[in-house]
Amino acid sequence: MSAATVQHSKAPAPESTPAPSPQKRPSGGGEGRIGLRANLRHIGALVRRNALQIKQDPESMFDVLLMPIIFVLLFVYVFGGAISGKGQQQVYVNYLVPGLMAMMGMNIAMAVGTGVNDDFKKGVMDRFRSMPIARSSVLIAKIVVEIGRMLVATTILLGMGFLLGLEIKTSVLELFAAIGLSTVFGASLMWIFILLGLTMKTAQAVQGVAMLVLMPLQFGSSIFTPTSTMPGWLETFTDINPLSNLADAARNLINGGPVAESVWMTLGWAALITLITMPLAVAKFRKKT
Repeated sequence: MSAATVQHSKAPAPESTPAPSPQKRPSGGGEGRIGLRANLRHIGALVRRNALQIKQDPESMFDVLLMPIIFVLLFVYVFGGAISGKGQQQVYVNYLVPGLMAMMGMNIAMAVGTGVNDDFKKGVMDRFRSMPIARSSVLIAKIVVEIGRMLVATTILLGMGFLLGLEIKTSVLELFAAIGLSTVFGASLMWIFILLGLTMKTAQAVQGVAMLVLMPLQFGSSIFTPTSTMPGWLETFTDINPLSNLADAARNLINGGPVAESVWMTLGWAALITLITMPLAVAKFRKKT
């Protein structure tokens, strides 16, 4: 046996290289494994998807475009004469329009619940289930788009108000504060309707339950009429009704008057509603997906 052969036989065998372990694909809904930047990117992509849906189905904007016009004309010329006197409807405009800003947010928030319910029926959520995205991003994207719809409705509402004689007796800054306050409160209400949409079996059931909630809150408030003429028990209810607080805050921000108590009450209601219903809605969404 040659020396080269002996030397080769004594050489240590090369170490075997371990096979690379397969990378695990992040599962859908892993908020804890998805960074903030990625989460924001997911929300942006879903916002674009929802906005494109509106572009392809412009009829879905009819409620936003027509509801403010119909409500202003209807209530100004039905209630305005009875409250302010015949021919004095213009006086009522400054009372009504800030109150309707509160009503717009609640009515548009209801559409989020029916939309979520409809997405489950159509199988859209099945596609999201297989994607490595935070599940809360699906719900947050819906709220972002609905906030945009709410701002469009508020703009049309104010435009109609100006055509009928609405006067800003404070400043433009305080007008924007009233719009912002209405938007914040409306966004908090969306979590309630999302939870309803995830709980109820059909979109019709969501609308039915929502109307049972909407009607007492809207008409048992200071949105349409001063509460001083109401029975004592109803006036007590209107004092704690969050829509009354929001309507009074928006009204005083536009017409002038003390705003601190009503503003803080509105923000407190918005924070309380969000803190209670948002975790419940996200947990329900995770369970269903």
